[in-house]
Amino acid sequence: MDSSIYIARLIGPLLLMSGASALFGGKSYRAMVKEFLGSRALIYLSGFMTLLIGLGIVNAWRSGWPIGLTIIGWLFVIGGALRMLFPERLVQVGTAMLDKRPGLLTGAGIVLLLLGLGLSYAGYVP
Repeated sequence: MDSSIYIARLIGPLLLMSGASALFGGKSYRAMVKEFLGSRALIYLSGFMTLLIGLGIVNAWRSGWPIGLTIIGWLFVIGGALRMLFPERLVQVGTAMLDKRPGLLTGAGIVLLLLGLGLSYAGYVP
C-alpha cells in the first residue's frame, strides 16, 4: 500500500470527526475548548502530539492529492511547534476568537470536515 493512502486513511477520519465535533458539539464543544485553553500543560502536550504527527506524514511533493497531505503535514508541524513555543499566545488568540468571533469555530469545523471527507475518500475509495 502506498504510504500516502495509508496516511490518508489515518488522518482523514481524524479530521472528519474533529470537524463534525466542532459543527455538532454545540455548547459542550465550546466549553471543552475553553477548558483546553485554561490548561498550559494540555496545550504543550497537544503541541507535542501535533508536531509528532506532522513529522510522521511523508514529505511527498508530487502532483495529485498527496501534495495536499504534505501541506497538512507541514501545517501540523508548524502548529505543533507554535503551541510548544508560545502557549500563552495560543491562549490569547483562542480566547479572543471564541469570545469575539463565534462563527470562526463553525468555519473551522466545515474546513476540517471537508478535508477529512476528501482524505477519507482518497484513502478508502479506489
